[in-house]
Amino acid sequence: MDGTLLDSEKLWDIAVRELAREHGHEMSDELRHSLIGASGPNALRMLFDGIGVAATPQVIAAAGEFLEQRVTELMLGPIPWRPGALDALNMVRAAGLRCALVTNTKRSLTEYGLDTLGRHFFDLSVCGDEVAHGKPAPDIYLRAAELLGVDPADCVALEDSPTGVLAAQGAGCAVIVIPCEIEVPEVAGRVFRESLNGLSVADLRAAFAARDERATATA
Repeated sequence: MDGTLLDSEKLWDIAVRELAREHGHEMSDELRHSLIGASGPNALRMLFDGIGVAATPQVIAAAGEFLEQRVTELMLGPIPWRPGALDALNMVRAAGLRCALVTNTKRSLTEYGLDTLGRHFFDLSVCGDEVAHGKPAPDIYLRAAELLGVDPADCVALEDSPTGVLAAQGAGCAVIVIPCEIEVPEVAGRVFRESLNGLSVADLRAAFAARDERATATA
C-alpha cells in the first residue's frame, strides 16, 4: 500500500520525524530510510536505537499512539496515488485475477488507505498487526495466500521496498519491484519497473518466469 499503490510514505515521513523531535532528536535520512517497509514495533525499536533513546515498553506504547494519531490526521486529507497504480488495479480486476492488499501498516490506518484505493479492488486485506511477524518475515504473504485459497508460488507480489521484497520472496511469490523512496537491490529473480504504468498480465507472467529461472540456476 504505502509507496506501492499510494504515495503515503511522505505522510509517514512527516510523522516519524515529528516523533523523533518529540524526543529531542532530528532523524537522519539514513535512519528514516531504514524504517521504510518495517512493521510498526520493529520500526519503533529501530527508530529509538537510531536516536539513542531507551526503547522501554512505555516509550514504545506512547510512540505507537503518537504515530497512529498523527498519521490518521494526515490520512484524512487527500492521499496521492503512485503513477499507474489505479490502472494496474483495474487491469487485475478486468483479467479476473484475485487480489489481496498486503501491508505492514496496522489495520486501523489501513482502513484510511482503503478509503482512497477502493475496497472493491481487493478480495481481502492483511495488515501488519494481524500476523505474528511483519515484513521482512514472510508471514503476511503466506496468510494472504492462505485466505485467497492459492499457493504463494502462484502469486505475484508488487513491492517498493527491500523489506517487502524479502517478505514476498520468502513466501515463494514472484516479485515485481517498483522502487519508491529507497533503492532495492537488483537481485536475480526480481523484475524491476520504473512505475506501474502499462502493467499487463504479460508482465505478471514474466515475473513468474524470472523467479523460476533463478530457482533453476541455483538448484
